[in-house]
Amino acid sequence: MAVCEVLRMGDPRLRRRAEDVERFGDVALGNLITDMLDTMKACDGAGLAAPQIGVPLRVVIFGVENNPRYPDAPPVPQTVLINPEIMPIGEASEEDWEGCLSVPGMRGLVRRHARIRYRGRDGEGQPIDRQASGFHARVVQHECDHLDGILYPDRIEDRQMFGFIPELQAAGLLGAADLPAEPA
Repeated sequence: MAVCEVLRMGDPRLRRRAEDVERFGDVALGNLITDMLDTMKACDGAGLAAPQIGVPLRVVIFGVENNPRYPDAPPVPQTVLINPEIMPIGEASEEDWEGCLSVPGMRGLVRRHARIRYRGRDGEGQPIDRQASGFHARVVQHECDHLDGILYPDRIEDRQMFGFIPELQAAGLLGAADLPAEPA
């Protein structure tokens, strides 16, 4: 369908809570999902949330397989997740570097749940219920944050661990191996 403009941090539309999807399997939802997939692919993203393209609905997409931006990332199944719920599994958390298509050129060290269970619906309204860990869990949590108006910089505990990629690399804080952990 179309590659959409990705809103950037500072746009107030990124800070609003998205609304639940009420109708599944209709043309409008199908077009939104296609636009999101086209946009994510064009940006080589690992995921995208509808609010990032200015649509205030609780829709996220994600998936990674043979992506040049994530050469060492394990595969994440291509997923359309609507009206998601996330539940942590256990108390363990992990810190890793994140980036975002809405915060281009920057990275920050973010703590997330190490293991999660996520539920929701696909584009046809069929239930999804999965468990995830590692990069997969990080991508899901990052994308679902967008639905509540949360951007990854809001989750950074140590502001010294947030900055532009070249400056973080020059300071020895961010290595090339840290760059793959970049959900949209």
